[in-house]
Amino acid sequence: MISRRRFIEQTSAAFAALTPVGCAESASTPTSGTFGYGPLRSDPNGLLDLPEGFSYRVLSQLGELMDDGGKVPDKADGMGCFQGTNGELILVRNHELRPNDDDGAVIPKGFDTKDGRILPGGTTHIVLDGESMAVKRQFRSLGGTIRNCAGGITPWNSWLSCEEAPVNPGGRYGEGLGQAHGWVFEVPADASGLTNPSPLRALGRFNHEAACVDPKTGTVYLTEDRDDGVLYRFLPEQWGSLHRGGQLQAMAVEGVTDTRNWYTRSIRSGEALKVRWIDLDQVESPKDDLRYRAAAKGAAIIARGEGIHMGDGEIFVCSTSGGSEKCGQVFRLKPGLRGSADIVDLFFESRSHQLFNSGDNLTIAPNGHLIVCEDQYTAQVDNYLRGLTPQGVPYELARLRLQTELAGACFSPDGDVLFVNVFPPTRTLAVTGAWDRFVS
Repeated sequence: MISRRRFIEQTSAAFAALTPVGCAESASTPTSGTFGYGPLRSDPNGLLDLPEGFSYRVLSQLGELMDDGGKVPDKADGMGCFQGTNGELILVRNHELRPNDDDGAVIPKGFDTKDGRILPGGTTHIVLDGESMAVKRQFRSLGGTIRNCAGGITPWNSWLSCEEAPVNPGGRYGEGLGQAHGWVFEVPADASGLTNPSPLRALGRFNHEAACVDPKTGTVYLTEDRDDGVLYRFLPEQWGSLHRGGQLQAMAVEGVTDTRNWYTRSIRSGEALKVRWIDLDQVESPKDDLRYRAAAKGAAIIARGEGIHMGDGEIFVCSTSGGSEKCGQVFRLKPGLRGSADIVDLFFESRSHQLFNSGDNLTIAPNGHLIVCEDQYTAQVDNYLRGLTPQGVPYELARLRLQTELAGACFSPDGDVLFVNVFPPTRTLAVTGAWDRFVS
């Protein structure tokens, strides 16, 4: 098994040199047969179809009794994997629960309450034996929040859990709330139970989706799940200490104010465009107008920014409804070195709902490919795990047989295991296979 890092190092030069597949070409790209990992084989359990040589195991599912006396909550979404001590692996898993959803148990403490009850949104931990993948412990680690959608891991071993809910007390399903919502919360990977939640207010209040961190600078990049959202970055005062504050900014793209390509093709595959960053003020945004103020200053509009992942010196961002067919785009952002400008390009845009539809959470596979979770609810259409090669060619990796979505895809530190969630009803899966046997 070639290590994940080695694969990424081997393909980083290719990423820089290759031109992504254009929209028209992507619609005719083969996605099965001899391309990729081979055709998907029907799962006799009716859950997840995978190629020959791949298999999955259910680690955790809705309603299981956890070690803290609660039950596994529903709507598992974003997730991160960490190396623990004594060979353990730690999964920190979001739950995108609304105030009236079932919490699985009485939560003893959390950020906010409604009608005297701690809100059910938050995170759970799954601690695994790193060899056998046996679950050793499960417990609640964050409570009292709303719609914890995605997030991201930090290089200082914590999980950034993002609320997709800029809700004010008394507003949309806000009756009875004591706090404004729409924040990022930090959860230590080594937590042993419920943490004391404290929102990272300097990272802004908006319809948060996901986050990633540049390990060199500590800069946090943040997506916004709105049709007219923008891409943010946060420059911390101190590496690894987000609570100490910093500057929130929005991305502006040279010559482009709207990346969606809905009305005109304003951004094309392979074009390297310079980026500048716009300082934002009043980032706690009680009116949920941060994106409007950013756009008024020249920030580029992105259609439903969702998944974001930091690779080897470049950041990949999913625009779930971007593109002329509104079935998804992936952008690549390269932070500049030694004072040079950041560069962004449209890495991929889909013109076929059958080949790539509504990409959401994404991660990088051991061979340097992107693995993207689809998030669409078209009638009688299944969601897939889609791969994207370094050339921007899509292929099928897995098919979910339930009419729901896959979320939270992340790899173990050694790259051997892909962890992924089924949204409702909650199931957390461990997928293994021959990641180095890709056929192009």
